[in-house]
Order: sequence, then C-alpha cells, then structure tokens
Amino acid sequence: MTNLRSSYRSERAQSVVIVVVFMTVLIGMAAAVLDVGSWYRADRKLQANADAAALAGAQALPESTAEAQSSALAYADENDGGLKVENIKFRSTVIPNDTIEVTTDRPAPGFFAKLFGLNSVQVRAKAAARAGVLSRAQWAAPVAVDWQHEKLQCKPTPCWGEQTTLDFEKTGPGAFRLMNIDSSYGGTGPQDIGQWIRQGLHAWMDKDRWYYSDPGMKPNSSHIKGALDLRDETELLFPVYNATRAQGAGFEYYVIGWAVFHVTGYTIHGSKDSRIHGYFVDMIWAGIQSGNAGDEHFGARAVALVE
Repeated sequence: MTNLRSSYRSERAQSVVIVVVFMTVLIGMAAAVLDVGSWYRADRKLQANADAAALAGAQALPESTAEAQSSALAYADENDGGLKVENIKFRSTVIPNDTIEVTTDRPAPGFFAKLFGLNSVQVRAKAAARAGVLSRAQWAAPVAVDWQHEKLQCKPTPCWGEQTTLDFEKTGPGAFRLMNIDSSYGGTGPQDIGQWIRQGLHAWMDKDRWYYSDPGMKPNSSHIKGALDLRDETELLFPVYNATRAQGAGFEYYVIGWAVFHVTGYTIHGSKDSRIHGYFVDMIWAGIQSGNAGDEHFGARAVALVE
C-alpha cells in the first residue's frame, strides 16, 4: 500500500511539472503572438508615416530641396516622429532633384516579451516619392492656352502669381480657344462647356496629341458665365498648345501640357474683348507623371510614391 501511495504522489508531481511547463510554453506563445502583432502594427504605422512624409516633401521638388526637407520633417514630427535630417536624401530620377527618399526608425515596445528580457524591437521604414510634370491629367477645363503666353515664357520658370488675362480671341476660322477636351469632334453645347469649367473633365486627358476645337464664340452663354462665377478665386487646369491646323469644326490644337490658372474674374464682350482674369500658379494636380526629362513645366505637377 505504501508503495502504491508513493507511486501515486510521484505521478501527480510529474503531472504538475508537465502542466507547469505546458502553461509556461502556452503563455510564451500567447505573448509572442500579441507582441509580434503589436510590432507589426507599429511597423505598418511607421511605413504609412514614411510614405506621407516623402509625399509631403516631394511637393517642393525639384525647385527646393531645403523646403522639401523641412516639409518632410514637419509632417513626420506631427505623426510620431521617427525621421532625422541625416535620413533624408535626394536623387535624380528623371530630372535633377526630383525625388526624395526618407528612412524612419523607432523602438516598438514589447509587453509580455519583457518577461523574457525583450523590452523593445527597432522598426524601420523607407519611402521615396517623386514630383514630375503631367503626362495625363484629370479635371481639366476646356480653355486652350498658347504656350507662347508671356507669363509662361519667363525664365528660368513661368511667372507665377503675376496678374494677367487669357483671351477668347480668334485663333483660326471658327475657333475661339475653346477645346473639346473629351476628344470629341464638332460642336459641344454650352451646358457641357460650363460643366467642364465647374467640375473639370471627369476622365483622363493625354498630352502630345491633337484635340478638336469647339467651334463658335460661346463664352457669352449663361452656362459658361455661371460656371466662371462659381470658379472665382479657385484654380482651373487649362491645356497648353503649341500648334494649330485646319479650320471650322476640324480646327485642332496640339496639346503639350497643362497650366494651372487662379481665376479672379472675367470680362465677356464678344470675340473682340472676352477674357478670363487671374494668374498662373505652380501646383500639385491629379494626374500621372511624365517620364520624359524634356517635357516643359507650365505649373501642373503630380507627386507619387516610387518606393
């Protein structure tokens, strides 16, 4: 009987040891799952911050790397930090200094892992963003701008912020600087022209191709005047052309880019004295970047992550 009791106690002791070992392993596994999940979320958050900091900095490129650096740091500091000056670099992807690269890092604390002597892990993230002129644009408006406009020919860059006008004077037989930006042929109703001015073209518009003129002198329309009233003190994206051909409904403009124009008013008095008042600005716009270093910059740029 004594031997049986001793054997029973021994088996119970062994069972307790096994349970303790099993529970320790189970707790360790649970801790690992919780902490790894926490570290993964910290890594994803840091990556999102790095992406946003790179995009914020790219908006100042290629003109000012100093401003780009300042913007990237400011954004990162407002969103948990992790970015240092020495971890911001600039490189040339298409044109000089068009790309900013940021590398962020910060400790991610452990919770249960502290029981095993692991207080934190270092998470890192890297992102790069580029600024470039547009090869395709969204939300364009239908007023054609001559690339030789005096405010677009200032050197080394266009004259941003200087008051000027865009006229509706005759550019060819039946053509008064209104363009079928939707690639259609023939007359477009004043209502559609007005909608394009109010909202922009809800489609992609490509450059380096011909677009038909919208024939006739239509700025007198209440639809167009009303649209210009609504867009007062806002920016519009206008196609820039460098060549024309044909006549009438077949008259075409060759589009080589886009300019952003801040509208301050308009004057509509027929084909001899109708114009939009305002000034050109340098601005980030919705679009796809060009990969051609020779494309001219008329004010519309896009930024995008490249890494």
